[in-house]
This record gives sequence, C-alpha cells and structure tokens, in this order.
Amino acid sequence: MLSIVSYFKNQIYYFKNLLKGREIIQLVQHRIPVNLFGNEGAGFYVVTKKLDANSIVYSFGLGKDISFDLQLINKYNCKVYGFDPTPDSIKYIKSLNLPENFYLNEYGLSNADGNLQFFLPKNPDHISGTLINRWGYNKNDTHLVSVPVKKFQSILNEFQHNKIDILKLDIEGAEYDIIDDVIDSKIEIKQILIEFHHRFKEISPNKTREAIKKLNAASYKIVAISKNKEEYSFLKI
Repeated sequence: MLSIVSYFKNQIYYFKNLLKGREIIQLVQHRIPVNLFGNEGAGFYVVTKKLDANSIVYSFGLGKDISFDLQLINKYNCKVYGFDPTPDSIKYIKSLNLPENFYLNEYGLSNADGNLQFFLPKNPDHISGTLINRWGYNKNDTHLVSVPVKKFQSILNEFQHNKIDILKLDIEGAEYDIIDDVIDSKIEIKQILIEFHHRFKEISPNKTREAIKKLNAASYKIVAISKNKEEYSFLKI
C-alpha cells in the first residue's frame, strides 16, 4: 500500500505531467472488486473472483521484483510464466528459491521473432532496460546488449495453453507495438494488466489513448488504475 507521502508525490508528479501534455485523463470504465498484488512500484490490481490453482499467468517484465508473481502463487497456487531478457534480472531471479509454479523464460516480447538491441539504464542502481533508445546511446555503447525476443503468437504456440487468466505487460514502452498481436491472438485472455510508458519523452500520450481504444473495441474495460496513473487493469467483459 502506498504511504500518504508517496501518494501525494505521485499526484504532484501526475498533475505536473498533465500540465506539460505528458499525461492523460482516464477513468475506470467498469466497477468490480479488485485486489492489489505486488510491492509498491511492481504491483497491479487484479480481479480475483475466478482465480484458482488452474489459472495461468503470463508475466512480461520482471526486473528484480517478482512480488506480484509470488503473491499470486502463494494465494492461489496458480502457474506463473515469467519473461525477461535483461541479463541482471535473469541472474537475480535464478538466485532466488523459486516455487515450482514459477517458470522463468529468458527472452522478451516484441512484434517479431529474433534478436533486438536492448538499452540498459545508465544508472547502475536501475534494472529495467528497454527496446527504446531513451538515453541516446550510440551503436558502440556498452549499455547496449542483444537479447532474444519472440512474438506473442510464437509464445502461445510454444506453450499450447488454451487460455490465459492474467496477462501482465510491464515492458518499458514496447507494449504499444504488441497490442495488436495480443488482441488478434486466438487465445482467451481474461485480464490484461499494462504499465503504460507515455511518461517517456519518446512516447506520445496519444499512443496510450489509442491502445486503450483498441482494447475497448476488443471488449476489454478498465477496472482499475494505480495511484501513480501508470498501471492499468483491463477485464474482458
């Protein structure tokens, strides 16, 4: 749960960005009980009504905080498939005493299969890399690494699941490129949780507006928005 100080800091940050044209105004579209899973900064609201041991979770973007995934496993004994191509993230997660229901996959999500340039953060205290060159690196910069990525449909073909109960996308700006693939996939996805990154100067807030419109057209409605206005929870209605 956010502290009062953190809450007001988030609100001030949001309204500053709103005045700069770097934020959007968006309301919850469908009222239903939700619960927060994960630590501050790594959590998402989830509709828990139909979750159980048969539930399947795809969690894209792990970093060094898998509290969201572990809390779901601890509460429902569900299966969580985690995905992250970041070398430090993979190393960290492999060092943990993971439950048997957590399956680590060492690649990222994109709109094509192959290998892509991945830009690691300049700050060594940060972990989350991105496919967007946020920091203006040149091609010889040591903060660039080549990482494997797969299309959403390729991943579905690999695991052969007939439904996904929760799809979590915290992929540092790459979410906009794969929204169409997710919507066009043949699999039933009950909930989609997305951290939108229009706060990045390289990404227009209009891209988030368009992504929401696409999800709405596919019958996904917003059931929760985080206090910092970055994490959105969509439920298939």
